[in-house]
Formats: sequence, C-alpha cells, structure tokens
Amino acid sequence: MNIHCFQHLTFENPGTIKEWAEHKGHNINYTLFYEDNFLLPDVKDMDALLIMGGYMNVDEEEQFPWLKEEKRFIKKAIDAGKKVIGICLGSQLIAASPGAKVYPGKEKEIGFFPVTFTDEALHHTFFNHFTNPYTVFHWHGDTFNLPVNAQLIASTDVCKHQAFTIGSNVLALQFHFEMNKEIVEDMLLHDAHELEEEGTYIQTKDEIRKAFHYLQQNKQDLFLLLDKFFAA
Repeated sequence: MNIHCFQHLTFENPGTIKEWAEHKGHNINYTLFYEDNFLLPDVKDMDALLIMGGYMNVDEEEQFPWLKEEKRFIKKAIDAGKKVIGICLGSQLIAASPGAKVYPGKEKEIGFFPVTFTDEALHHTFFNHFTNPYTVFHWHGDTFNLPVNAQLIASTDVCKHQAFTIGSNVLALQFHFEMNKEIVEDMLLHDAHELEEEGTYIQTKDEIRKAFHYLQQNKQDLFLLLDKFFAA
C-alpha cells in the first residue's frame, strides 16, 4: 500500500504510524510543507493520505499559502474514496475541507487526558477494542464542527468533538495516538511557551513525562485500529 503523508513541521512526524507501516511492508512518501519546494502527489498514485499536526490554524492562508491547496487536495482525496487519516491539525483540515467551521476551543488541552468514546464507537468494528475512559496525549487549542455525514467518535469534558469518522474511509483524531517519547520531547522543546499559559487542561513538563507509560498502550491500540481501518 502506498501512503502519502502531509507533514507540516519537522518534528511532528508519523511516529508509531510509521512503525506500523514499516512492519506491514507499506510505503510512506511525504509532502513536507515546511520546505519551499514541496510537491503534491497525484491522487491516483496513492492508496491513503495521512495528515499530521502543526501549530498553524486552518484559515491562516496569508501566512501559509499552501493551506488552501492542501484543503483542496484533502477534499479531492476523500471524494476519490481514498483512505484518509488526520491528526490534530490534520483532523481540523479534514473538517474544513468540505466547509465545516474550525474555531478556538473553550480551553487548550496540552498533556495526557482521558477521552470518552461514544456508545456507537464502542460498538463499531474500528473501536470496539477500546474502553472508557481512555487516556491519550493532547496538544491543541482549536476545535471544529462535524462535517456532513460525520459520526462522532470521542469527546473530552472541554472538547466535544475529539474524533470522527466519515463512512469507513475517513478517520479524524484531534488527539495524538501516534506519539512516542521523542516526538513529545521535541514538542516540549519547540512549543514550551504554551505550557506557561493559564489553563485547567495544561500540564507541566514533569506531569507530561510522568504519563509516558500511556504511550505503549496507545501504540498497541493504534496498531489494531489501523489494521481494522485499512481492512475495511
């Protein structure tokens, strides 16, 4: 399988998703939007699109002109029936590509916090190996309205729309299943200023590091989720 990855920052890479792909013998190619000479693929040449996170907002097209082109491509890939996964900014871009509103959430969520899966999700083939509550890593300030035909998958107390699917081909996750220690440490280094902000759901570096034990379970459950998603 040929997976194409949209990456917006040097340090927000596919993480454990790359491990899963390599283990399964799949290829991952990249569009690196932080490079001046980035190239978009031909939709026909890929089986799946993976859209990673980033600090930019989906509507900051003057500062990041490629956002408009990226949103058009995401919609094109979805309309073509490709498998599409978006994480954090990626989930927001999936929501925005058909016109759903993306906007600042009530509060930022930074650190390890539990999500609650909907009853529908817990009975869905993709997610029925999860139980509530389920702790994952978060680093986001924006949220979104659900696109047309989307099914809500998970919520937190402060952010109702944490994950959604559209049919069996589109999976959007506001939280970070793909994290490993190296990526989290890079985020703590590059985005440390956000940890100084006031907020009920902003953890300290020490609190985040003490929760690293969740990452191994996240990885195992993500691998099973990916197996199911790509088999459907």
